[in-house]
Amino acid sequence: MKKIYAYDFDGTLTSHDSFLAFIRYACGAWAFWLGLLRYSPWLILMKLHLYSNGKAKQKVFSHFFKGMEIEEFDALCHAFARDNQHLLRPLGQKAIGTARKEGAEVLVVSASIDNWVKPFFKDDVIVLGTQVEISEGRLTGRFLTKNCYGQEKVNRILECHPNRSEYILIAFGDSRGDKELLAFADEAHYKPFRL
Repeated sequence: MKKIYAYDFDGTLTSHDSFLAFIRYACGAWAFWLGLLRYSPWLILMKLHLYSNGKAKQKVFSHFFKGMEIEEFDALCHAFARDNQHLLRPLGQKAIGTARKEGAEVLVVSASIDNWVKPFFKDDVIVLGTQVEISEGRLTGRFLTKNCYGQEKVNRILECHPNRSEYILIAFGDSRGDKELLAFADEAHYKPFRL
């Protein structure tokens, strides 16, 4: 039977959250801290589970990137991945390599924007991330898809592989946002790649 390995990105395959790291990389420390200060009320409410994770994230994303040309954004995403390979956990990289050698399908299922997650991996690793909306070659500041978090991770896998009885799913996660993914899997690993 076909095997599919599904990995969360932030915190599971990486040592730090890539959303905040990318903003700081792309915009600089000064703009980063000013932007976070401006949106801190929404971020606090999000942490208290009183405001949607996706809505808070979209507000912050829009503040920093609305109106940017997609070519410039993608160039930043590739540079970020190139310059931040140290964020990847070595044991996670090794696990993906082993899964690829087995001939299994490898998915990275992430709430992060897929534009900067994809460049961290080889082309045979499929990234299911939050997608950004583009109009006339520029970022609108809105998300094209739902924030790929919680149940949305399961939904995105089912979009690609709807016949659940036809594959074995092995999932890896580290947070509340991975709870549904881990419950959906045949084999679940929580915080697996930490030394």
